[in-house]
Amino acid sequence: MGASHPRSPAEALQAYLTPWHQAVAAPAAAQEQTLQRLLALYAQTGYGRQHGAAAVGSVHEYRRAFPIMTYEQYEPLIRRVMAGEVDLLLTEDPIGWAITRGTTAGESKFIPMTPTDLGMRVSAARAMLNYVQTTGRFDLFQGVNLNLNFPSVVGTIRVGDREVQYGYSSGIYTRHVSASTPIRSLPSQEEIDSLGGGKTIRDWEARFELAYERCRGENVTLVGGVAPTAILFARYLKRMHRVYPKDLWQTRVMTLGSVPGINTEYAPALRALYGPVAIREIYGTTEGMFGQQRDENRAWVPNYDLYFFEVQTRSGLKMLHEMRPGELGSLIVSTPTLARYRIGDVILALRPPYFRCIGRERWWTVLRYVWGELASLNLGRL
Repeated sequence: MGASHPRSPAEALQAYLTPWHQAVAAPAAAQEQTLQRLLALYAQTGYGRQHGAAAVGSVHEYRRAFPIMTYEQYEPLIRRVMAGEVDLLLTEDPIGWAITRGTTAGESKFIPMTPTDLGMRVSAARAMLNYVQTTGRFDLFQGVNLNLNFPSVVGTIRVGDREVQYGYSSGIYTRHVSASTPIRSLPSQEEIDSLGGGKTIRDWEARFELAYERCRGENVTLVGGVAPTAILFARYLKRMHRVYPKDLWQTRVMTLGSVPGINTEYAPALRALYGPVAIREIYGTTEGMFGQQRDENRAWVPNYDLYFFEVQTRSGLKMLHEMRPGELGSLIVSTPTLARYRIGDVILALRPPYFRCIGRERWWTVLRYVWGELASLNLGRL
C-alpha cells in the first residue's frame, strides 16, 4: 500500500463540511437517517422504551408513538435525571447542566449536556469554516477568537440528596472543545469561570476587562458569542479605554447567536463598532445547535444531518424542509435527549434552504418582526 498523505487544510474543511452540504441538498433523506439514529438512542432510555422506540420505523410511526412535549411536560423527567436516574432520558452521563439565559418566562430551564450532544454542538463551527473555505482566508486561523461567552459554572441546585452544578451552554461547550478547535480562544473559559457566575453590571465589566487585557495585543480575527454582549463589550471599551474594537483589531468574522435579527437589527451597530466584518448567524439554543449561516444570504441553514425538525403551522404539522417561503410555524426538535420537543421559537421559512427564527411564541412576535423589517427597509430580503 502507498503511504498515506496528510490532508491539506482545504481538503480537511471539505471533509468536515460535506455532510452538512449533502444533507441540505437532500433534506428528506437526511431527516430519515437522522430519525433512525435518534431512535436507536431513544431505545436505550426509559422514556424511549415506554414509547416503543425500537419498533418505530417511519416518521408517521414516530409521530404516533411519541407525543409533542414542552419543557413544562419534560421537566419532571429532567428533575429525575438530575436526581440520578440518568437512563430515563440519557444514554451517557451528562458532562454539565445548562440553563437558559432568560428568553423563557419564569424559572430557567435545565438541560443536560452529554458527550454526544457536545459533539453535535461543534456544528456551530460550520459557519466560520464555510466562510474560510469559500473565501480562502486561511489566515483567520493564525489569529485568536475573542471569547465573549457566558460562564460554564454559575451555581448549584439541590435535587433530592444531590448538589448539581449548572452554567450556560456556550460556556460549557467552549470549556470542553476549545482545545480541539482550529483557532485559539481568549480569554480561556477557565479564566472566565474564575471570575464567578454573577450577572450584575460589575460582573460583566470584570469579564470585559479580562477580555481586553488578554486580547489587546493579539490578532483577533474572530469574535464569537451573543450579539448584544458583543455590542456591550464594544461600548465598555469606548467608555473605559477610549477605543472601539475596530481600533484594536482587524476582525474578519463574527459568529453570533441567541437573539433574532442579528443580520438586520444588530448588523449596522456591529459593523460600526468592529469594522467591515463578515457576520455569520448561529441558530443555537440551550437545547442544541440547530443551524448556522452558510453564505452572504442573511439567514441560517438547518443541520438536517444532526437533528430532526418538525414545525406546527397554521396548515398543520409538517417537516421543516416542507415549509413554503413566507410560512411561519412553531419549531419542534428531536435531539439525543429530547424527543419531539416544542422549543417555543417561531420560525420563518424563506427561499429554501434558508430560515429565520423571529422570536418566541408570543402574540406580538410577528408584529414586531414585520415592524423591524419595515423600519430597517429589509422587507424580508435575504
